[in-house]
Amino acid sequence: MPSALADDRYQLGQLIGRGGMAEVHVAMDTRLGRTVAIKIMRSDLANDEIFLARFRREAHSVAQMNNPNIVNIYDSGEEIITGENGQPERLPYLVMEYVKGQTLRDIIRANGPLSQRDAEQVMLGVLNALEYSHRMGIIHRDIKPGNIMISDQGMVKVMDFGIARALDDSAATMTQSQGVVGTAQYLSPEQARGETVDMRSDLYSAGCVLYEMLTGRPPFTGDSAVAIAYQHVSEVATPPSAVVPGLPKMWDSICAKAMAKDRQNRYATAAEFKNDILTFMNGGVPVAAAFNPLTDLANMKARKQAEQDAATVPLNPDANGSSTQAFNPVTGQFEQVRPAASSTMAQTRAAQRAAALKARKRKRIVIGSLIALAVAMLIGLGAWFLISGNEAATEQMATVPTITSSMTKDMAKAKVEAAGFTFKAVDDNDSTEPEGTFTKQDPQGGAKAARGSTVRVWFSTGPQNTKIPDVTDMTQSEARAELESAGFKVGTSVQTEDSASIARDKVTRTNPAAGKSEPKGTVVMLYVSSGMAKVPDGLVGQSKDAAVEALKNAGFTGVTITEEYSDSVAEGNVIAVNPSSGMSVTQGTSVSLIVSKGSTPVTVPNVIGETYESAKAQLEALGLTVSQTGSTGTTDRVITQSASSGSTAQKGDTITLTTVATPSGGNGSGTGGSGDGGTTEGGGTGGSGTGGSGSGGGTTEGGGTGGSGTGGSGSSGSGSGSGSGTTTSSAKR
Repeated sequence: MPSALADDRYQLGQLIGRGGMAEVHVAMDTRLGRTVAIKIMRSDLANDEIFLARFRREAHSVAQMNNPNIVNIYDSGEEIITGENGQPERLPYLVMEYVKGQTLRDIIRANGPLSQRDAEQVMLGVLNALEYSHRMGIIHRDIKPGNIMISDQGMVKVMDFGIARALDDSAATMTQSQGVVGTAQYLSPEQARGETVDMRSDLYSAGCVLYEMLTGRPPFTGDSAVAIAYQHVSEVATPPSAVVPGLPKMWDSICAKAMAKDRQNRYATAAEFKNDILTFMNGGVPVAAAFNPLTDLANMKARKQAEQDAATVPLNPDANGSSTQAFNPVTGQFEQVRPAASSTMAQTRAAQRAAALKARKRKRIVIGSLIALAVAMLIGLGAWFLISGNEAATEQMATVPTITSSMTKDMAKAKVEAAGFTFKAVDDNDSTEPEGTFTKQDPQGGAKAARGSTVRVWFSTGPQNTKIPDVTDMTQSEARAELESAGFKVGTSVQTEDSASIARDKVTRTNPAAGKSEPKGTVVMLYVSSGMAKVPDGLVGQSKDAAVEALKNAGFTGVTITEEYSDSVAEGNVIAVNPSSGMSVTQGTSVSLIVSKGSTPVTVPNVIGETYESAKAQLEALGLTVSQTGSTGTTDRVITQSASSGSTAQKGDTITLTTVATPSGGNGSGTGGSGDGGTTEGGGTGGSGTGGSGSGGGTTEGGGTGGSGTGGSGSSGSGSGSGSGTTTSSAKR
């Protein structure tokens, strides 16, 4: 084996796979700097010119395919090496996309049956690949678990498109396999019989793969390939639900329809197969529910028996009697069938009748000869008409042209009509392709059909709107599969965001949002949880109940409450949050709320006897509100206060002060009264008058200091008035 291919462009690495016809190596494309996988075919295949020519054509055709569920073919070629005998040998090879992962065969061998969801997703990927390849006019012919890769990211990739078709034309391979191309456990009945195949043969093999994913074993097993092939032709597989107890019986119907013996009873297209699975996944009743595999088998056997009878060829009788050859639908060969030996009793009876018959035979010989001659003439004429009819029919047959996605409706119509067929355009309402894109045709391109017959060609009506499924709390791979199965594409980048309720790395939401109706094919972005939770904004200033409710809605269930006085936050509202609003914390973190008990209380001072102006200033400095009753002067004296001295009040509370006015003295004259003195309840200075006297010089009711007139004296002071007057308030004695 060489160490490099294509003038050292591809540097071969380790062997990563080996099959009956090729080896697969990991390699480095030195020109593009990327890792690739290279499949190198057996040298003996390269000696077969038929295989080599078909291999080149198929490699070129498959390289045109571009589908996420198909392993891409980048390049192909042939390397000339010196063989062990010293002679040059050709090594055909394919350069493919390198997929890091496992084959479905290895996964089933290691783990047994897949879960229903995993089996669904793998099969949807396989059918997506087949739907695309069939639309391109390429039949795989060898769908099996070994040709299905599951990447490390969970992507389904189908390999080896075109290889089986190249082998199908290989003389060497035909000799080795007696015309059977493919792996026996996944062969369609028509492949087992050596008949021509179409896209429904791939769907049969896909049904076998689905069966194996659900049960962990192929539908048919045996000691030899011939024994297995015979079962594909003439036996019904054990229902999957009988192999795996508890498996829904609807899987029995889906597998049975996909593996119908008569291809006319199978799903007609990969899209039909896929839609039936999606219908079942979404809780509906699939088309396969009405399928009866036993009826299918009985009808198939009857039809094939009629074909086999028609294929019987008379032979010259041998020494033991006449014998015939019949076509065996399993081996694909004509086999000799001898009549059963006569019994002794029959021989004796025949001898007894021989004499009687001898006489009658003489009479009939002439008539028999004439009849034989007439029959021979009729046979000859029939053969002539048959041959002529076949030749005429052959002349009326033509090859159906292959329509591709690059063709417009007008181009397809022109191509079909140029080949001698009638063109009919059909709307494809299930396609996600842009409007007007070719999606499929019937009959398939390359098939033979009568000139003038109708070729139906489907064109997409454009992506149809459908609701985006809710993938919240799913893993990324589960969400991706769910969205893709609904017909959407998933963005390559994934956004991370905080969530208090969704576990780390699970999906929190999508954009567009779940439930929104969007066209199929729309790119949907995934958002996944960071494992952190964000404390809600705007909690400070809210009521305690509102803040607790907001935290619960955000997923925080551990909330603690403490209370403090606050001069700036109303009683019952949140003063502070810990951790702070907007902070990202680990899921499950407890949040503390500090709630206001109201403002800090103050002690009311004693302001009785103070002027209203002075008392008001003292109370307002403590945050209290002051109101005045009684008199209205700012210099009037406080005689009562609504809150007693030493009591507590909240800032903002109102304290009511009662005041009385204090009269002022004048220059008037009059005789002053006398009295013992005393203290009045109001403020103001009493006037003095001539001739008035007091024993103690008392204070008037207006709160003033008693004055004394000329000649009078008072204990609290003395003075003379230039005029005389009488105090307006009475002194308390």
